[in-house]
Amino acid sequence: MMKEHSIDVEAVHFTSLFCTCGGKGGGCGPASKVAESAGIKLHIVGKGEDYIEIVKKPAHGRGSNMNICIDCRIYAFRKAKELMEKIGASFIITGEVVDQRPMSQHKKTMLLIEKEAGLTDLVLRPLCALSMNETLPEKEGWVDRTKLKNISGRGRKEQMSFAADKGLKDFSCPAGGCLLTDPQFSRRIKDLMENKPEFDSKDVALLKYGRHFRLDKDAKLVVGRNKTENEVLEQFKIEKGFALWLEDFNGPFSLLTGINAKKYLELASGITARYGDVEDKEKKVKVRVKNCSTAEETVIEVMTAKDTYFQGTLL
Repeated sequence: MMKEHSIDVEAVHFTSLFCTCGGKGGGCGPASKVAESAGIKLHIVGKGEDYIEIVKKPAHGRGSNMNICIDCRIYAFRKAKELMEKIGASFIITGEVVDQRPMSQHKKTMLLIEKEAGLTDLVLRPLCALSMNETLPEKEGWVDRTKLKNISGRGRKEQMSFAADKGLKDFSCPAGGCLLTDPQFSRRIKDLMENKPEFDSKDVALLKYGRHFRLDKDAKLVVGRNKTENEVLEQFKIEKGFALWLEDFNGPFSLLTGINAKKYLELASGITARYGDVEDKEKKVKVRVKNCSTAEETVIEVMTAKDTYFQGTLL
């Protein structure tokens, strides 16, 4: 739409540990394809440790789970403003639609977000511009307001149809793709906040894999659910804690972390055996234990843990 107004456009795509929506190609692939097909330059901006700090204490609260939609949007707009000033752009364009998102896309909230980002009058939303206040690009005549749209509400048929007419495809899913809106992931990150408030992006990354067991405030077990997750967990660098796997059977790769990790070695080994291909659950099995601090390995024999032993610990 903006190119039809003879506006030079550069795109920005944000990546995050909490993003689940990579499209068919995964990662930044869909954004790259759309930018390439539209003939525009693409900037990739990662949400780093500063974003993690906002997740811990969002100024504008949370949604129904641990999502911080308003603060997330303010963060993205501030980063976009930095890029705008760096490349000498005059204003920002977004694909937002009034009332599409329940938390961050009411008109009043959208105006608050751009104000807190220092972008008052500088955010043009072509798809719903006629429902919004006139922006600087419209006032200055850079953009013809009569050629902009008045889309609103939760539906996406009009946007999808418009995109198809423009020959756009392979874009990321239009629905939410944030782990902070997922109930299970929200339980995990809430548990992390309560038991390790100084957590960082490495701790968040670990939440995305395996079964998680909170054994006590200072002891947590993560058990791989399949071969792919086992391989991922093996790559995590745990400074203090233990890695566990079955000596004689196929099964999960587990990580036991926390100050009290050693206290729960036997239970953690039993849980690891519980999810392995152990032939006789009534006999002891060998579990190899690696001390992540010293790299020392030992083998212990344990009984396969019964579900009642760790009931209520699964996050």
